[in-house]
Amino acid sequence: MRLGLTSLRNLAHTARSYQVHTPHRHATFNALRRPQPFYSARRTFTVSASSPTASEDEDDYDFGSFDVILPEEPYVWGVSHIQPRPVPPHIGRPPYARGEPIHTPVRDKLIQIGNEDEQRLRGAAQLARDVLRFAGSLVEVGVTTESIDARIHDYIVSHNAYPSPLLYRGFPKACCASVNNVVTHGIPDQRPLQDGDIVNIDITVYKDGFHGDTSRTFLVGDVDEKGRELVKVTEDALAAAIDVCAPGRPLKLIGKTIHELFRGTKYSVSTQFTGHGIGSDFHCPPWILHHLNDDPGIMQPGHCFTIEPCIVQGTNPRSWIFPDGWTASTENCARSAQAEHMVLITDTGVDVLTR
Repeated sequence: MRLGLTSLRNLAHTARSYQVHTPHRHATFNALRRPQPFYSARRTFTVSASSPTASEDEDDYDFGSFDVILPEEPYVWGVSHIQPRPVPPHIGRPPYARGEPIHTPVRDKLIQIGNEDEQRLRGAAQLARDVLRFAGSLVEVGVTTESIDARIHDYIVSHNAYPSPLLYRGFPKACCASVNNVVTHGIPDQRPLQDGDIVNIDITVYKDGFHGDTSRTFLVGDVDEKGRELVKVTEDALAAAIDVCAPGRPLKLIGKTIHELFRGTKYSVSTQFTGHGIGSDFHCPPWILHHLNDDPGIMQPGHCFTIEPCIVQGTNPRSWIFPDGWTASTENCARSAQAEHMVLITDTGVDVLTR
């Protein structure tokens, strides 16, 4: 079904009826959130590249041609019906995967530069990088994200590591796969990837007591110019943010840098999803805001965190959550792209651990 932008406005109105609100904090939707629902499949609609662009109003902006991902009706709430794949018993698991409660630290954790923990942290990050490269090799027209997830699961386990998203607050898969208008935390499913899709694959692994986290948005087949440009500017935003990292610099400089990059453009930066500290904990301070902010934190040697901006077409960065409790879609069904690296602040600068 092909939709014009008037229809998209109606979809955005419908989306607000299902929007999930959480209390504001630095990491409003930062980490994978505790699920409440899911649906068995996805409805898709195609946005026409010939949509009107006469007005500068965002509702009349031409987002390009792509399938819009929507939850299937009737809605099935939660993810409890999705059976997680087993992990061999000899694989080391993070505490939450052993059924222990998650306690998010309230203070920054610093890695001791030069000791064994740093080496284990780097090892986890390098494995995450390798898994993401493997995942990218699987992306092609007609392949389902469910099948990609299964291959990722097996790859991680074969390297004596644990797929960190699995069972984190109940998340049922080894990775997140977010297609087109899905901003983040998409649950791999049986929808075949279509020619012209963009898909972000978010990988986190747990190995030797440390997590490694990275993601990238991949092009599926022949993506239209607007989609390719979105992915490129997202990667540019990540690179620009990394370039300003160094000991003694304010954390808020990351958000300011990304803000300046998109000021006056037809792109917006999601304020609902943040980067995060990482190490022996999957998510911990410092929380990395990708938009203008007043965070008083200062980068210190030993800080390890992710930078992972979600860039949205148009000037509306708001998101809503599908009935699965995880999948976040843009409110107006515009496309979003995300790119992520894990960085370590050193005594002299910054190391990108997942590059």
